Amino acid sequence: MAMVLGKTLASCVLVLLSLWLCIHSLPIVVDQSKENITSKEGELDPPQSVNTGLHYDRYLREVIEYLEKDPYFREKLTNTNVDDIKEGKLAKELNFVHHNLRTKLDELKREEMSRLRMLIKAKHDLEAGDGWKVDHKALLKQFEHLNHDNPHSFEPDDLDRLIKAATSDLQNFDKERHNEFKQYEMMKEHERREKLKAMSEEERKKEEERYQEMKKKRADHAKVNHPGSEDQLKEVWKESDGLDPTDFNPKTFFKLHDSNGDGFLDENELEAIFSLELDKMYKSTDNEYDMMRMQEDRLRMREHVMVEVDTDKDRLVSLAEFIESTKKMEFKQKEEWETVEKQNAPFTEEELAAFEEQLSQEGKMIMQQAEELQKQHEELQKKQEALHAHKLNIQQAMDDLEKKKSQSKSDVKESGGVGAAGEQALNGT
Repeated sequence: MAMVLGKTLASCVLVLLSLWLCIHSLPIVVDQSKENITSKEGELDPPQSVNTGLHYDRYLREVIEYLEKDPYFREKLTNTNVDDIKEGKLAKELNFVHHNLRTKLDELKREEMSRLRMLIKAKHDLEAGDGWKVDHKALLKQFEHLNHDNPHSFEPDDLDRLIKAATSDLQNFDKERHNEFKQYEMMKEHERREKLKAMSEEERKKEEERYQEMKKKRADHAKVNHPGSEDQLKEVWKESDGLDPTDFNPKTFFKLHDSNGDGFLDENELEAIFSLELDKMYKSTDNEYDMMRMQEDRLRMREHVMVEVDTDKDRLVSLAEFIESTKKMEFKQKEEWETVEKQNAPFTEEELAAFEEQLSQEGKMIMQQAEELQKQHEELQKKQEALHAHKLNIQQAMDDLEKKKSQSKSDVKESGGVGAAGEQALNGT
């Protein structure tokens, strides 16, 4: 089930330790023969890492990976404990890193500030139209992962803010994903019930039979092994690694699936291990294939293993933790894993009713807005029609005046002409 992260100070420290270890474990290639941090062309190498899913993911990864390229900062990072990170001592070390790196960090921050301004303007244009003036400085305050008061340079305060924002956001990331799935399931059930309401009694009966048959079909699959159990790992060892299950070795298994060779199984590497189990339940060729449910099952499997194996709660599984987990009684778990399909709905009837009420209120609001827009459209049309009619009247009046002038001139000529004063009067001068 969902990973439980406490709200106490101790849990906050664990989260900070998580980020520290994530940074510390990132693989780097260092040329020991060189003292500087630049490439042959004198520029920093571009960073490569796993996506965290945060909206400022690229900025976070680039800052961390560029900092790791500085020998001084790397050494400080290795010797820094979680309390120092929490107190902002690590961020202060930024003052002593290589000048080329500081210049690059300044550039990264300016790019991030520019990206945020573009996001704010795009959102503002959609909500308020092009005629509104955007107060970027005020709106930037909602982004806590950098110091927006200084948009030009990357300072220790920026690193401190980035660490704190990332630890907080990553702490809530899985919770938000579960909530998104819950909303998805409620919407599906709402639409199903609305569809049934529009049917005749006989049609509803047939649809319910079809629905139950579909659920039965989805639940009819090969046994899904408990994530992280001996049976589950041995199946991967045999089917994916092509090795004899009787020769299963936890240390070898770990190294085979530590794809980046950093000495840890991260969340992506763990989730890849569950692919065989997920393939038993979900097939992309199936008409009833539900990718959201597959992702939810994958997430739950990973969370379960993290709870059982990740003893220091750093969101990484070390070799020592992995081997230790194979010695526990849970490793011999033979009971089948309870999938999303076999569980009760992830919401109660009360929650569904509240969700439907919210949908109803939002629908009414949209209808009111649509009606208001229609009224504004009709009023605008009336004004345009009135303006057009007014223009026609003015044009008609001008045409009539011109005709009168022409007629007057014609009458004067027929009567034998007029003097200079009369000519000016006829011409309106």
